[in-house]
Amino acid sequence: MNTIGKVYIIGAGPGDPGLITLKGLKCLQEADVLIYDHLVSKEILGHTRETIRLIYAENREGIIPCHRTRLTKGLLKRQKQGKVVARLKGGDPFIFGRGGEEAEVLAKAGFPLR
Repeated sequence: MNTIGKVYIIGAGPGDPGLITLKGLKCLQEADVLIYDHLVSKEILGHTRETIRLIYAENREGIIPCHRTRLTKGLLKRQKQGKVVARLKGGDPFIFGRGGEEAEVLAKAGFPLR
């Protein structure tokens, strides 16, 4: 039987690691996989489990980007495997970080977004 995992799209806040929400921290601590970008403080990464798989999704100029289609396929693949995936973005992911686009792909694929 194929267990459906979860995907959390989390905002890391405005840069100060002390400003991430308690719910965001709870989701990070539950995650099996964390996909994060360059705006996320390394201090926040310390709130994850030791066994977590970290995936860096860089998109700044001069560095090879983690293409959005590939990233979204990775979210779907890991969720289908029953993994809890945290997509951590700097700031508010639904205002500045295209979190809505990722949520829309997940919803169209029939997966619940938490």
